[in-house]
Amino acid sequence: MVPNILQKDNPVLRQKAKEVPLGEIKSAKIKKILKDMASALSTQDDGVAIAAPQIGVSLRIFLVSKAALDFPSGLKDRTGMEHRAELKKIAGYLTFINPTITKLSREKATLDEGCLSVRPLYGKIKRSKKATVTAYDENGVLFTRGASGLLAQIFQHETDHLEGILFIDKATNLREMHGETRP
Repeated sequence: MVPNILQKDNPVLRQKAKEVPLGEIKSAKIKKILKDMASALSTQDDGVAIAAPQIGVSLRIFLVSKAALDFPSGLKDRTGMEHRAELKKIAGYLTFINPTITKLSREKATLDEGCLSVRPLYGKIKRSKKATVTAYDENGVLFTRGASGLLAQIFQHETDHLEGILFIDKATNLREMHGETRP
């Protein structure tokens, strides 16, 4: 059964998520959580990443669709893309366990942003143009990954989830977008 994606009024989304003990990263429990996160994300045509709290698990984990690495940064450009769901299924996911943002660029951009847990709202949010994250992968291997554009935005958005912060806490110009108008 695919887990539901919690919505903004659920208290789990406002909790600071707990770190995954390093010895548990390769456990059956964590593998199931990762599988559940991927299943939930795969049901959302416009979603490119998900944090564990969004499926009711208050642990410091997020997944990013590898397809997002090739998606355009602009909201309007993503909205017009065809076959997003198929691209996501083929691409697989990047796993970030106990992620820490280790560097943010001083240069910022005001970007369009939405969230699977804040349907159907979108808004403008100021994010650093570049971000570097250190995390563990699903095999317990520590890695560092730098990003710019959409991936940097995702890193910041998902890390906020792990701190109990929703994008609407920081966004301006909130508006509803439904169905085909969503990115």
